[in-house]
Amino acid sequence: MPRSPGLLLLLLVLQPLPALGLGLRSAGGRKPECGPCRPERCPEPAGCPVPGIVARDECGCCARCLGAEGASCGGRAGARCGPGLVCASRAAGAAPEGTGLCVCAQRGSVCGSDGRSYPSVCALRLRARQAPRALPGHLHKARDGPCEFAPVVITPPESVHNVTGAQVYLSCEVRAVPTPVVTWRKVTRSPEGTQVMEDLPGDHINIAVQVRGGPSDHEATAWVLINPLRKEDEGVYQCHSANAVGEVQSHGTVTVVDRSQYRAPRFPAPDDRL
Repeated sequence: MPRSPGLLLLLLVLQPLPALGLGLRSAGGRKPECGPCRPERCPEPAGCPVPGIVARDECGCCARCLGAEGASCGGRAGARCGPGLVCASRAAGAAPEGTGLCVCAQRGSVCGSDGRSYPSVCALRLRARQAPRALPGHLHKARDGPCEFAPVVITPPESVHNVTGAQVYLSCEVRAVPTPVVTWRKVTRSPEGTQVMEDLPGDHINIAVQVRGGPSDHEATAWVLINPLRKEDEGVYQCHSANAVGEVQSHGTVTVVDRSQYRAPRFPAPDDRL
């Protein structure tokens, strides 16, 4: 019995399309070129930042590492970033096209419950995965921004020695959160012999004080400039730094020689040896 054209059309519509011809995945969501999954043949992931942060490859079979913060991502290798990270493109020419770096989706430093500052919440979470899990107070974010700490002297002032009329300066570099207030003082003695701290520059027309932030984050650098140097400028100078958490001092000494009494070493001239 001949089939009607309508019945043939209905059979064509109901017939499943070949998956290979359309480039679709076969049953189970696996790519046709992957073949059967044999976990025993999978290489062991090496160099994972944390063993627990792994994912399946493009075939959904073998485990592979996810990139930690700062790791390369993208490109032909298809490297993927770990939880909470995104693949950010790098500047043109800095890396192969289509590649980038894994960066934390939540930017900004954080303070951990351990009192340490972390460059990002992702770095804190990575540290929490690595640290042994304690029942009370397991590592977590305490607050946004770096942890507060009292000033620490990075570079103390160095003592100087010069003659009257010269120009000298002392400098000190401190680090703290919140950013500290840095001042200079001269340590003197009262007629009774007690120690007196004189704030600078005061009424000294030959002394200037300057403070600026840096050279790194949460640091401050302060200078005291003396020009021209006088005999009465001799003494101990204190760099004082303070914030809401604490304070610290460091000292440098200025020694002054009267120019009229200074005799530079004389070396014999070539003619003197003839």
